[in-house]
Amino acid sequence: MANRWSGVTIDCTDPIRMSTFWAALLGIPASSEHGDDSDWATVGSRSGPLPRLTFQRVPEPNATKVRIHLDVEIDDIDTGRLQVEELGGRFSGVRHDHDEGIVLNMLDPEGHEFCLVQYFDVRR
Repeated sequence: MANRWSGVTIDCTDPIRMSTFWAALLGIPASSEHGDDSDWATVGSRSGPLPRLTFQRVPEPNATKVRIHLDVEIDDIDTGRLQVEELGGRFSGVRHDHDEGIVLNMLDPEGHEFCLVQYFDVRR
């Protein structure tokens, strides 16, 4: 039996808004997997090369820090922060400078934390 990571599901109050934000930030198209069901929205697909992000409507807003978050690697920390803010996210005010790179703690439009990471070493 082969196990494969196929995606991450994020609870939110507005799946369409969230999928639009993440699709633009990651450069991955939103999917039509859920048809007209406004309680679900997806970025990427089950058959795509990357794990997909699925957004599931829940009635309550995010109220506390979640114990899992996404790291988004970017080429330039300042440009990445500006892009997030233009898309409706915001900077949390927390920045970490490490020998290997810079990490900014960011918040998506519903307050879910994620990190923008600019590595100094070329790993590609």
